[in-house]
Amino acid sequence: MLKEFKEFIMRGNVLDLAVGVIIGGAFGKIVGSLVNDIIMPAIGLLMGGVNFSELTIAEVIKYGAFIQTIVDFLIVAFVIFLIIKSANSMKKAPAPADPTTKECPHCISTISIKATRCPNCTSELKA
Repeated sequence: MLKEFKEFIMRGNVLDLAVGVIIGGAFGKIVGSLVNDIIMPAIGLLMGGVNFSELTIAEVIKYGAFIQTIVDFLIVAFVIFLIIKSANSMKKAPAPADPTTKECPHCISTISIKATRCPNCTSELKA
């Protein structure tokens, strides 16, 4: 059961979904901070110092909170990168595919591996 769980987790689409949810949540915080800490206070000041959330006067633009949210996002993104990098290193490399072509020893052209006669020089080939 543990082996099946590991195979389930290591599938690409499960990891992609997890990364998308985590990065999406972190990016959502950036957008929320941009709106709440930068844009809305500036709009409030332009409209006579009104804070729309509490209807108070002269809310200060919190650009430090916005910068901190961006730093938080970068930290989360870097940690996710490290996790995905380690998960990818744990995956087994796929077995190399069997060749489907070979070279004709007479004319050096590429032919099907199943060919018994070269279509280019018509030489008979050993199986």
